[in-house]
Amino acid sequence: MIPLEQIEVINPRERDAKVFAEIVNNIQLIGLKKPIKVTPRLTADGVQKYLLVCGEGRLKAYQMLGETTIPALVVDVTDEDAFIMSLAENVARRCYRPLELLEGIRQLQVRGYGAKLIAEKTGLKQEYVYGILKLLNEGEERLVIAVESGRIPLTAALMIAGAGDSDSAVQAVLQEAYESGKLRGKNLMTARRIIERRKTLGRSSNRIMSKKATDITTSSLVRAYQTEVARQKAMVRKSEFAQQRLMLVIGALRQLFVDENFVNLLRAEGLATLPKYLSERVWPGGSTV
Repeated sequence: MIPLEQIEVINPRERDAKVFAEIVNNIQLIGLKKPIKVTPRLTADGVQKYLLVCGEGRLKAYQMLGETTIPALVVDVTDEDAFIMSLAENVARRCYRPLELLEGIRQLQVRGYGAKLIAEKTGLKQEYVYGILKLLNEGEERLVIAVESGRIPLTAALMIAGAGDSDSAVQAVLQEAYESGKLRGKNLMTARRIIERRKTLGRSSNRIMSKKATDITTSSLVRAYQTEVARQKAMVRKSEFAQQRLMLVIGALRQLFVDENFVNLLRAEGLATLPKYLSERVWPGGSTV
């Protein structure tokens, strides 16, 4: 039985409120079915402390229930091994959070671990870890998050990153990914949206945060302002382009609806209506097919 006040969490993570409520309720009704795991440490003052290896949800549930001690398995491991064990525990869970996994992989790399060793320690595939590290090192956080959340495959993300910032090269990569079957349907549309955000907002999503806070300087504020201005200009260009395409569609529809044969064909196929937004512009007076 370890006092809760002596336990420190080395790899904290956010929790799903509903799942956490279920953990609290289960512990309250039937008790703790599985002890937490900790490793002992002595502070500089000689005070006994414990680093949490796994079981943060159970620990927080005990705290919420007003308990002062908790059953724990005590293991003797180094700080690095404790961190790796905690990360591996998160990977093994069914519903781990992608950003937590990515931050864990990044921290292991900072500690000097290569792709092969990270894969061995976490149980992930070496090719996957190598690809994720390559994207992280190139600052491609938007692509990394899309891969880890399952929206696009890792191979496609690496192809997009390899194309750089050239629009023609990126489009060629998308075409190749489509023809090879790596990106189809919904995944292809998702990739296009990510590429657009990557182009206008930058490669970094600002969601995989560093532990060190950065100071706000005059130059950083100017860069932030310039980035926002560029984003707004890009939005204006997109809206103007969309408006031009809409006017082209409206003009084409007006010409087509003059042709009675075309109109009869639409009626025969059950396509005699238009969305209200288009109808009001094709027939300003309110006429319909």
